[in-house]
Amino acid sequence: MPRFGYARVSSTDQDLTIQLAKLRTAGCEVIRSEKVSGKSADDRPELATVMQFLRAGDELVVVRLDRLGRSTRDVLNLVYALDQKGASLRILDPELTTGGDVGRIVVTVLGMVAEMERKFILERQRAGIEAAKAAGVYAGKGRAKTVPDAEIRRRRAAGEGPTAIARQLGISRTSVYRALG
Repeated sequence: MPRFGYARVSSTDQDLTIQLAKLRTAGCEVIRSEKVSGKSADDRPELATVMQFLRAGDELVVVRLDRLGRSTRDVLNLVYALDQKGASLRILDPELTTGGDVGRIVVTVLGMVAEMERKFILERQRAGIEAAKAAGVYAGKGRAKTVPDAEIRRRRAAGEGPTAIARQLGISRTSVYRALG
């Protein structure tokens, strides 16, 4: 049975290396990965791609269920879509598959736990922000800029293109365009 791997981390500064190695070890012939929130399956093009390729008898493999999704509804919808194709889901940690009824029940429970965990993370984040605001140290959303906007504008005025500016300053093109506003 062909195995298709799916790896995901929530942000661009996180690393996929461990997940990719585990999926290769599990015998995945094709592995798709992305760096995007697991909040909703709708915003994950790599997951959509792998779901299109799955056929009867195929297996979608993830390292942990929360890599597939943080919403119980999304996880159950994905498992349902796999069932409709005649495919199954294999989770490596803990080892289980939706190939049988017990596996489907466990996936449902684990999906609920992943969703609760996401809610707890958001609650802790909100509490931390409120505490920082109360202490007068909350600067708003996002991290501090690493390059002043004036430097980006100066380079652009000197004729440098956005891609060259981004590359030379070690920032994204989005940051360059945002500074040029």
